[in-house]
Amino acid sequence: MKNSWTKTKFIMLMSVLTMFLAGCGENHLSALKPAGEVGRQQFNLMVISIAIMVLVIVVVTVAFSIAVFKSRRSQLGESFKPKQIAGNHTLEVIWTSIPIVLLIILAIPTVYFTFQQGDTTEMVNAKGEPNQDVTIINVTAHQYWWEFEYEHEGVVTSQDLVVPTGEKVFFNLKGADVKHSFWIPAAGGKLDTNVDGVNSFFLVFDDDKAQDADRLFYGKCAELCGPSHALMDFKVKALEKDDYEQWLADMKQIEEPLQADAGDAKEGQEIFNNSCIGCHAVTPTGAGAVGPNLTNFGDRELVAGYLEHNKENLVDWIKDPETLKPGNKMTGKYQLNDEEIEKVAEYLMTLKVDEGTGDKSKLRETKDEGGDK
Repeated sequence: MKNSWTKTKFIMLMSVLTMFLAGCGENHLSALKPAGEVGRQQFNLMVISIAIMVLVIVVVTVAFSIAVFKSRRSQLGESFKPKQIAGNHTLEVIWTSIPIVLLIILAIPTVYFTFQQGDTTEMVNAKGEPNQDVTIINVTAHQYWWEFEYEHEGVVTSQDLVVPTGEKVFFNLKGADVKHSFWIPAAGGKLDTNVDGVNSFFLVFDDDKAQDADRLFYGKCAELCGPSHALMDFKVKALEKDDYEQWLADMKQIEEPLQADAGDAKEGQEIFNNSCIGCHAVTPTGAGAVGPNLTNFGDRELVAGYLEHNKENLVDWIKDPETLKPGNKMTGKYQLNDEEIEKVAEYLMTLKVDEGTGDKSKLRETKDEGGDK
């Protein structure tokens, strides 16, 4: 009896702890606050499936409780035998049909949305070429960072993804080394980035939801890809179409590396050009570099994908990347002393893009020319 009570208390304690632990995690990494068409559809599917499960549990619990209380021997006597219904074809048809009906109710919207969300025919025109009228972003996943190439504009960035709101944004996903998985919980479900092929899909970001989130969403790698898998994060900036085009124009007009004015930043640029330029580009072109593109590093939200964006964290990252992100491919690729690292960090923090300096009309002309080819 004592052991039974101890076991019961343990189960109750674990149940309570499970409920508390269910509330743990990052609030901004949640699929329960959909911020677009795809995320909303997938959320509704979750609601339907949960409602069906709850309905089944309630019906079974009620039926079981009625059977238990109505058939107590204290009321019906020791000799009572319940009616035997084995072989009752009517009942067998009923309780076989009910699960089938419930599955059909869940299957119809699931199949419909699966095909709808997998339809990427808008990405190409009648000639089979990339459609200039839609936004296409090529995503390459590396251990442990992300590269984003804007198909029509030729702009390349890393870690911070910028997207327009109120329209479909198409993604071509691939992996550079091992399998990863591209996931923006608020916008929709994950999709794998494979080394031996390209996966394509689209997401939609609602402008009102973007405003509520200060125009910032969060993404992660959702596939175990190595020791720093949990640190493979990225940020998503969702801008109105006009602001998005201005950002692209600002990036597009950078044809030469930004020059540091003087002091430690200028010396840091020289050190960077001698030690780092072979892996990191500082102009927004040329996809497929060894390391992340650093053109707008000073404007980023994070250092190394997860550290607060400041010079102190940047210095720590350059000094010992292996401690902060085990298994990264930057470790051991350079030899810099503490003074040189300080100067390189000073230079990198100056890499910012001047807002409003790009010409949007030229950007549109470039897209129109591409569509006429």
